[in-house]
Amino acid sequence: MNKAFMREDSAEEDEEEAGLPALPSGSKNYMTPAGHARMQAELSQLVRKERPEVVNIVSWAAGNGDRSENGDYIYGKKRLREIDRRIRFLTKRLENALVVDPLDQDNTDIVFFGATVSILDENGEEARYSIVGLDETDPARGRISWISPLARALLKARIGDSVRFPAPGGLRELEIIDIEYTPLD
Repeated sequence: MNKAFMREDSAEEDEEEAGLPALPSGSKNYMTPAGHARMQAELSQLVRKERPEVVNIVSWAAGNGDRSENGDYIYGKKRLREIDRRIRFLTKRLENALVVDPLDQDNTDIVFFGATVSILDENGEEARYSIVGLDETDPARGRISWISPLARALLKARIGDSVRFPAPGGLRELEIIDIEYTPLD
């Protein structure tokens, strides 16, 4: 079928291409204030700066004649599609966002969204994890999504509780040794 008659993308493809799992059905996109601000800044950068620059390049390249062999035109159009796809993705995620500030948490002795939890594993090794939104995960910095198996096991637990969760190497057990609610950068 001719490419002109095929739909290039969809919302499902937007999420797949971003490399992030979809939100659980019927749930809000929980985010920390810092994560929400980063996504808004990226969206603003794309809409106000990058997209207009690429549109100018494509417009200039289109005026140069034959578009079939015009690299500026071909790559500009490709980049424009990528930018538009990312804009749609960010817009959708931000529309469904529910910003939860960890500093507003009254019950600080229980693990909720936004908590930074210190744990002790079965080998006696200590680790810290912050429970953040799906779009804010960064395993290298100890930021885990609230829908991850570890975060789900930690939610609603207290200091001294032991939690079990399925890990790639099998069932693991962790003890919660500290809970903090601090702003995340």
